[in-house]
This record gives sequence, C-alpha cells and structure tokens, in this order.
Amino acid sequence: MKNLFKTRYFVLIFLLILSIFEANKISAKDKLIISAIPDQNPEHLNRMYKILASELADQLKVSVQYKPLTNYPAAVTAFRTKSLDLVWFGGLTGTQARLQSPGSKVIAQRDIDEQFHSVFIANKKSNLPIINDPNDLKILKGRRFTYGSESSTSGRLMPQYYLQKAGVENHHFKRGNAGFSGSHDSTIALVQSGSYEAGALNEQVWKQRLSEGKVNPKNVIVIWRTPSYVDYHWLSQPNLDERFGKGFTAKLKDVLLSFNKSNPRQKEILELFGAESFIPAYDYQYLDIEQIGRKIGKIR
Repeated sequence: MKNLFKTRYFVLIFLLILSIFEANKISAKDKLIISAIPDQNPEHLNRMYKILASELADQLKVSVQYKPLTNYPAAVTAFRTKSLDLVWFGGLTGTQARLQSPGSKVIAQRDIDEQFHSVFIANKKSNLPIINDPNDLKILKGRRFTYGSESSTSGRLMPQYYLQKAGVENHHFKRGNAGFSGSHDSTIALVQSGSYEAGALNEQVWKQRLSEGKVNPKNVIVIWRTPSYVDYHWLSQPNLDERFGKGFTAKLKDVLLSFNKSNPRQKEILELFGAESFIPAYDYQYLDIEQIGRKIGKIR
C-alpha cells in the first residue's frame, strides 16, 4: 500500500512538471520577441524598446518581449534561426537578414529613413576643412579615422562607399586601417576625445546628441554630409500569421503605421526613435544597399 502511494505521488509530480513544461512551450510560442541592432547606448535602447513592447502588447493583444543583443551580426543570426520575430535593422543588416530568411518581410520604416544621411565629423585640432565636393574626401588619407560598427549602414557601409569613390581605401588611413568604434555614440566620443581625428556616423544620432548637450561643438564638427539613401526598417518573420493568426502581420504593420504624437505613449516612442511617424517600406527599396554591400564584401 505504501509503495502504491509513493508511485502515485511520483506520477503526480511528473505530471505537474510536464504540465509546467508544456505551458512554458505554449507561452514561448505565443510570445512576440522583438529586438534591434545595438547602434546606440544600451540605456537608450532598453528604454525605447520596453515602451514599444508595452504598446505593441496592448494593441495586438499578445505578449511582447524585448530581447537586447550585443552586436550587429548577432541580430542577423538570431533572425535567421527564428529566435527573433520582429527586428529593427539598419539597411545592411536588414538586407543580410532578409536574404538569409526567405519569406521575411520589410514592413515599415521611419519617415526619416526614406532619405537618410551619414555625417563625417572631425576633431577641431585635426584642422580638417569643411568638404563640399565628395572627391575631396581624399584629404582623409593618412588620418586616424573610425567607422561605427563593421555592419552599420550609416556608420560604415555608405561612408566607405563614398570614400572608395573618392579613391580612399581603408589601408590609406593612418596605421594602415580604419577603426571600428562599435556604435555611433562611441564614434562621437572617440573623435571628440581626439583618439581619432575623424569618423563617420548616423546623422540622426549626431543631431540628437548635439541637442542633448552630449557633443561639444568647440571640439568636434561636421565636415561632410552624404547624399541621401534608404536605411533603417522593421523586418518580420514569415511565420507570424501561422503563429498568431491570419492577418497578424498586416495588423502589426497597421499598428506601427498608426503611431502618432496625439497619443502620449506613442509620442514618446516616436521621439525616442527620432521620427514623426512610421511609414510603409518595401524590399525593393534596399536593392542599392544590397549592391553596395556586395561590392564591399558585406553581402555574398
């Protein structure tokens, strides 16, 4: 009788553990996991995406979790392995992820991403002049120069593209190579401190940090602004309708496009993104980014 009681007890414990395991599997399957390339300081990103996760959860009636990442390649890999459902990518990383994930969809971008720009900045002590003709980028030869992340569209891809058009290759910089700061904020800090004489970064981040008083214009200035190109965008997995119900991807897109500044929380989200609104975006807009990425060896 005692053995029978023990057997039933262990069976009940086993069934309880199994039910918890199955519940966790179901909750994980029904959770929308969002993320973004780590192009700015972690504090800013955590605040921005946690507020966004709460807004999406309320609008879509699903559980939404923000998962921070340590570097750009990790974002592409996690999307390819379907560990992430919706990611805020730059033009290059989004193109890499989409080409590696057949069926994934570009669904939205900010109003500023249709015509985005990079800026080249310089420490004033470098005595680098303002550049009006892109061919004059050749004056950066022999200088200490840094990009942002190796996979950044605005901090590496487009700046390198224009440098190459002017005849400047990475080995032309001082010490035989350019630096890679890892993020736009780091690029500002390194040039402002004089560790590098010049660098390139996202214009939007530059303007934000300038307005926040985090840039000293007595130490660092913009010497050139690139022509416009298309950049950041939201990329979604192809299986969201299968997991969350028919029409879910369209609903997700509609929610993002509906954000406006008359709603206090949506206003905060848009301001953190540096945008007035999200607008529709499409795969074909990134064909030039793909071609440039292939040219410099970032897409194969």
